[in-house]
Amino acid sequence: MNYILSFEFPNSRYLMVEAIANGVQQDKIHFQLPSWRPGRYELANFAKNVRHFRAFDGEGKILPVTKLTKDRWEVTSKGVAEVHVKYEFFASELNAGSTWLDESQLFVNPVNCLVYIPERLAEECRIHLKVPDNWRVATPLLKEKSNTLFAPDYDTLADSPFIASPSMKHNMFILDGVEFHLWFQGECRIDWTKIIADFFVFISEQTVLFGSFPSTEYHFLFQILSQRFYHGVEHTESTVIALGPAYKLMSDKAVYNDFLGVSCHELFHAWNIKMIRPAEMMPYDYTRENYSRLGYVGEGVTTYYGDYLLFRSGVWTEEDYWPAFEERLDKHFESHARYFASVTESSFDTWLDGYVPGAPHRKTSIYHEGSILAFVTDIFIRRNTGHKKSLDNVMRRLWKEYGESGKGYTEADYLRLVSEEAGTDFSYIENNFIYQANSFEPIVQDALDVIGHEMYFVPSNKPYEHLFGFKVAEPGGATKVTEIYYGSPSEKEGLSVGDEIIGINGMQVRADLAEWMRYFDEDLAELVVASSGKLKTIMLRSDGNAWFSNPKVRPKEKMQEEQARALSLWSGKSQAE
Repeated sequence: MNYILSFEFPNSRYLMVEAIANGVQQDKIHFQLPSWRPGRYELANFAKNVRHFRAFDGEGKILPVTKLTKDRWEVTSKGVAEVHVKYEFFASELNAGSTWLDESQLFVNPVNCLVYIPERLAEECRIHLKVPDNWRVATPLLKEKSNTLFAPDYDTLADSPFIASPSMKHNMFILDGVEFHLWFQGECRIDWTKIIADFFVFISEQTVLFGSFPSTEYHFLFQILSQRFYHGVEHTESTVIALGPAYKLMSDKAVYNDFLGVSCHELFHAWNIKMIRPAEMMPYDYTRENYSRLGYVGEGVTTYYGDYLLFRSGVWTEEDYWPAFEERLDKHFESHARYFASVTESSFDTWLDGYVPGAPHRKTSIYHEGSILAFVTDIFIRRNTGHKKSLDNVMRRLWKEYGESGKGYTEADYLRLVSEEAGTDFSYIENNFIYQANSFEPIVQDALDVIGHEMYFVPSNKPYEHLFGFKVAEPGGATKVTEIYYGSPSEKEGLSVGDEIIGINGMQVRADLAEWMRYFDEDLAELVVASSGKLKTIMLRSDGNAWFSNPKVRPKEKMQEEQARALSLWSGKSQAE
C-alpha cells in the first residue's frame, strides 16, 4: 500500500488521504479503517471523521463504492490492476493518540486515519508527505527520502505515529547502542542537560531489568500544550506524550514529575504490552474488541514500575515517590467499586466504559488497582525468597519466554510465573484480590509492613466529603455532585449524582461550598438542591464516620532490622546478596 497525505487549508483540519493498492486481482476489494487503537481498549470508531470516500482506477476513472459496515468499504475492481481511494479525514483532536492538523504541524497516528486491505496486512507500506520543504518529520519509521516513510507491514505503520512541523526541538543520546530521540512540539523552554541526565538513568534501569532493549532506536514525541494536560500512548519504537501547561514544564516540580512519570511509564510499555502481549491480542484485530482480563498486568504493572523505577534509580526521592503511591491508593479507597468489580472484570470491561466515569461504583481502574497489586506481588516474591527475587524476575521471564519470541501469554502463564519465582503458592492473593472484588487494605498493610512502613487514613479536608460522603465539581460556578460514597449520609438522605447544590443553611452557593461548610462548622447542613429540574431540600447530618479519607504511608516508628534491610533492597539503596 502507498499513501499520499496532503492538505490545502490546514485551518479546516481536513487531511486529504490517498491510498493506492497495486497488483489488484480481485473483482471486489475491501478497504478497512481500524475501529480502535492499541493502547486504548475501547472502540473509537475513527470512521466518523471520514468525509467523501471515493475510488478510482490508475487512470482516474471512477469505480463503484459500497459501504459495508461503519468502517469498511467495498470497491468494484474487476479488470483493474490499481485502485486509488481518496477521502478526507477530520484531524481536529490533539492528544497523544489522535491526529491533528493546523498551520504549525501535521500530527498523525496512522491507526486513526489510514485504511488497509485485510488480506494484505503483511505487505510493505509507504507514506509520501506533501508538506512544506522546511518541515521536519519526527518518526520511528524509515525515511527512504526526506518526506517518504517506509513500514514493512501495516501493523508497523499503525504503530508508528509521526509529527511534521517546522518548529520542533530535537536532541538525542545513545545508551547501550540504542539511539534515543527526544522531540518537542509546542512552545517550551527545555533544560536538555537535566532531561537527558534523568532519562539516561531511568532508561538504563529499565534496560538492566529486562536485559535487552526491543529495538535499535526509540523516539519520545512530546506534544507540549498551553493548558494542563496529561496523556501518553505507547508504541514499540516510540511514544507520544501530551503534557501541559508548557510554562510549568521545567519550573514546576509537580509538572516535571508528571513529565518523568509518564515518560518512564510509556517506555516500560515498549516491553510490557507492545512485545509482552496477552494471547488474546496476538495478532491485533483492528475491526472489533480484543477482550482480555490482563489489563491489570499490561497497564497496572506498567504503572507500578513507571513510578517505582524512577524512585529505585534515584531520579525520584522518597518525597516524590510516596505521594504518587498514595494517589494510587486513594483511587482504590475512594470508590466502593472495590466491593463490586474485580480488577480482572474491570480489565475486560474497558471496552465497555473503561475511560469514562460511568455508573457509580461499578468498576475499578486497571491502572491504579493493577499498580497496587503489582506492589503487593513484588513484596510477596521478595519476602518469600529472602529478597533474592522480585517481580523483576517475572517480567524478565515474560520478556524472554514470550515477548522475544512473539508468543502471547495467558492469565495462567503470568500467575504461574509469580508462584514459580516466589517458590510458593500465590492463590490466596489471586483468588481473593485479583479475581474477586475486595478491599486491598489487608494486603497493602501486610506488604508495607515488610518494608517497615504503614498505611493510615486522613479525613478529606473538604467538609462535604468527609462529613457527608459526596464530591462535587465546580464548572462555571455551579456545584454539581460527581460522586456519592456508598452508604453515606448523602446517599441515605436522597442526594444523587448530577444534583446541583445551590444553597446551604440559607446561603446561596456558587463555587464556595467548602468555604461555607467551614464557616458554619457544623455536622448538620440543610442543602437546597436542583435535581432533575426540581428544587428540593435535603437535611444532612454526620454519623461520625470520615467517609472520604485519604490514605497515607509513613515509616514505622520502630523499624526492625529485617524491615530496614528489606526497605533498602526494595528501594535500590542496597544490592541483594
